[in-house]
Amino acid sequence: MATQNEKSEYSDFPNEKSTSLDGVENKIDLHEEEDEFIDEPKQFTVRAVLVGSLLGLVVAASNMYTGLKAGWTFGAALWGSIFGFLLLKLLTRITGGVFGPKENTVCQTAATAAGGLSAGFITAIPAMYRMGLMGDRHPREDVVALLLWSICSAFFGMFFAVPLRTHFVINQDLVFPTPRAAAETIKSLHRAGSSAAKDARESGIVMGASFVISMVWGTLAHFVPGLLGDLHILYYMGKSAANTALMNADEIWGWYFSWDFAFLGAGLMTPGSTVFSFMAGSITAFGIAGPLMMDAEYLWGKMGFPREPEYAPTTVASAQSWFIWPGIAMMVFSSFSELGANWRSLYFSLQVVGREGRNIIRKLSKKEPLAVYAANHVSKDTTPEHEQIPTSWWVSGLLVSTLFTVLVMYFNFQVPVYATIGVAFLSFFLAFVGLQSTGETDINPTGAIGKVTQLVFARIPGADIKIVQKTNLMCANIAAAACSQAVDMVSDLKTAQLTKASPRAMLGAQFIGSIFAIAIAIPLFLLYAAAYPCILVEPTKGALCQFPTPAVTAWANVCKILTGGGTIPKEAMIATIVLGLVSVLNVIIRVKFVPDAWKPYWPNMNAFGLGFVNTGVNTPCCMLIGWFIGQLWLKFGKPSHGRLMYSVAAGLISGIGIAGVIKAAFTVGGVPGKNVIIGCGPKGDLC
Repeated sequence: MATQNEKSEYSDFPNEKSTSLDGVENKIDLHEEEDEFIDEPKQFTVRAVLVGSLLGLVVAASNMYTGLKAGWTFGAALWGSIFGFLLLKLLTRITGGVFGPKENTVCQTAATAAGGLSAGFITAIPAMYRMGLMGDRHPREDVVALLLWSICSAFFGMFFAVPLRTHFVINQDLVFPTPRAAAETIKSLHRAGSSAAKDARESGIVMGASFVISMVWGTLAHFVPGLLGDLHILYYMGKSAANTALMNADEIWGWYFSWDFAFLGAGLMTPGSTVFSFMAGSITAFGIAGPLMMDAEYLWGKMGFPREPEYAPTTVASAQSWFIWPGIAMMVFSSFSELGANWRSLYFSLQVVGREGRNIIRKLSKKEPLAVYAANHVSKDTTPEHEQIPTSWWVSGLLVSTLFTVLVMYFNFQVPVYATIGVAFLSFFLAFVGLQSTGETDINPTGAIGKVTQLVFARIPGADIKIVQKTNLMCANIAAAACSQAVDMVSDLKTAQLTKASPRAMLGAQFIGSIFAIAIAIPLFLLYAAAYPCILVEPTKGALCQFPTPAVTAWANVCKILTGGGTIPKEAMIATIVLGLVSVLNVIIRVKFVPDAWKPYWPNMNAFGLGFVNTGVNTPCCMLIGWFIGQLWLKFGKPSHGRLMYSVAAGLISGIGIAGVIKAAFTVGGVPGKNVIIGCGPKGDLC
């Protein structure tokens, strides 16, 4: 991880050096001192937002797949940067005009917005159908309500993220790995020189090839799931050796390898400290402690929440329902501790926001505005005033979107007005957690933010338990969606900072891209719901669902527990408190006492907690293998690794998402799968 006052593990980005000013390390791109990019009279163009938005729809399909399967989503920044360059370069040759890195940044911003609206459709929305809170209706009967919710989700977080740029992008100057990689990619593609065109073509070819390989492999896994999908190596080793423990590791605890190219690609991009911490968390919860607690008859198994009498009194919980609470504590306390370590910049950022709000009131009263900055403060923001986002834009947008959200929640989901207003304020502060985590680790903990909100709204008074439960889920949904959109907005503003693009143009691109996201999100959700009914209806015990929806299961059952349907084990609460304190102590030690050279290798408690929350243990396995492949590539082919690694990763992630859409269409259309069940167990029930 990296903060403002420490050396970043990402400091080996090509063409960068570090300088120190008043003890604060800053990154300077050497090429910014050497090269001059083409002058761009227009940054925000129709062609840029259309191309970016259409590219983002591909990532939207990918995110629906990975989100329902493992609770993960990915951004479209690199995808939009490289393919956007190729397509816009072609359009420029046909239509003429000027095309430079700033317009390219607008394109990738539109792609990010169009591909990012999936939080609610992989968590709270299917959870409400599963719990019967939407009646007996199918989602196709609730299209209007889902459309209105999508509008709320798309714009609320986008507007309140604008003032957060000052803290996270300018003052704290967090790494933001993927946005930084997108910026460096864009600048490399547009840099003058004979190799620029060659690099662009090579990046496009590599990304296209990895996309096709991932898509074709993932599609064929529909027909051959045991060889091209999941490899149950431990099961067959245990069977041949008559070792029940090995077989249980596969069947019960899910320790098998999946050819999931999305997470192999993610492993290529993710720092080693994050990957190993994530893996260590999964091993601790579902490889060591969980099995031992099950053998002691304290836990009944890996998945599920307390609800069936047959489990009492010998067992108290499942591993999923026990470890989720300490996992959330580690993620939340780590994030807030990082904010505390940078309290000065946070304090000043909040001062600026407060003064801006007072100035709006003073302007209405025709009074002189207050000074935004203290007399002794020198702003680090070098963006020209005419490119800044006017305060009136984001304040008016925030007011309108908040009012719209309140009305939609009340009339379409029966959420009390005071609850929606309360979660609107809470979302602003929880977005700090998501931005801190994303800026350091490239992981946006929307799931953890949702759980925190569920805790806050656990006991909303109400006579009807269904209204209480719907309020719990939808308030958490608002917070998670707002955090997701805020992270997208600030991440794009980070890319714009590095390419010297206009923040005002980024807001426009986000707005247009979000309209495309709204148009595609509901059809994708309806397709998956029709293809895999277990997304909406909790499967019977022992039934196999191609989409296990761990996020949906967690949200639904946490809601049941917090609204009176169960309790948290006392021992789990003790572990939550202890590990939360350890997470705080870990940040203090790293910031205050750990030498800079050791900080990139220091344990990441945020990622460790994620290993407790994410029950798909094959996910960190895939990421770890992807990381090792990346390290071998870096060792034996460093030049090509620097040029092409992000292209390969983006292609792998996007390809598997399109394969998921194709497989869903096969299922809806009645195309039979599992034609070859080699590797699926003796009865074919492992696939």
